[in-house]
Amino acid sequence: MSSPRYMDLATFMRAPQIKLPSDFDIAMVGIPYDGAVTNRPGARHGPREIRNSSSMMRSIHPVTRMDPYQQCRIGDGGDVPFTNVYEVEKAHKDTEDFINLFTSSDVTILAAGGDHSVTLPILRSLGKDEPISLIHIDAHTDTWDDFLGTDYSHGAPFRRAVEEELIDPMKTIQIGIRGAQNASVGWDYSKSVGMHVVFMDDVVEMGIPAVIQKTREIIGSTKTYISFDIDSIDPAFAPGTGTPEVGGFTTREALSLIRGFNGLNLVGADVVEVSPPWDTTGMTALVGASMMYELLCLLATAHTGR
Repeated sequence: MSSPRYMDLATFMRAPQIKLPSDFDIAMVGIPYDGAVTNRPGARHGPREIRNSSSMMRSIHPVTRMDPYQQCRIGDGGDVPFTNVYEVEKAHKDTEDFINLFTSSDVTILAAGGDHSVTLPILRSLGKDEPISLIHIDAHTDTWDDFLGTDYSHGAPFRRAVEEELIDPMKTIQIGIRGAQNASVGWDYSKSVGMHVVFMDDVVEMGIPAVIQKTREIIGSTKTYISFDIDSIDPAFAPGTGTPEVGGFTTREALSLIRGFNGLNLVGADVVEVSPPWDTTGMTALVGASMMYELLCLLATAHTGR
């Protein structure tokens, strides 16, 4: 990480490329897929631009002063080698198979999407033996049902994850939900199965520290996955996404929120829905890379504490 940032192949955080998964503790991987979006495409280009922007990341955390690269063996595992991108379920199977290459060697996954549907195959790998807990930071609950002929749109991954018993809905919290809807099906489903939904108005009223405390009370010491949709952040800070919603987190608030989860029993994380074609200044990719770095620090701490 001491070489000039503009040199060599662009890997996540300038980490080494992974040749043998068992030689690493944490694998940062790309899932360049957006075949399940419901409106604006482009998130398939997210991993590449996040890699480029992540060259701006440094190693030592400004608050905790920890260096994840000194604690764990961290590398870039590459992108999912898709064999079929025109059928959502087959693309998800490619993703699950790729993730299994790492999880079978007990390597922790930090993924960059891709649309939010790609979280489902990651959860299929991590939650196949028992349901895990979920911290879901997003403008939308993503618990819709079918949409225009598919059950696997980027608006449905967490409904499917509950049905497949990959996550425990009682140990799931969805933070930052906002924006008008044409139907309340997503909100209603989350509530009906016991998910804890914290709307953005509630975040404003409670404050970030109270949201962190509520999350920690719900999650406890259980195995937990964090899924961070970039549209949880206000489009003033992150415009490059498929379904922007005004009134979201500032980048400072998002950093504070993520940092509040330090010490949880985390088994993986992702940053999704960065869409470079809508990101004319490159700011959204930089925000995505920054959030990935924060998650990387959490995962390194969790791995070391096991």
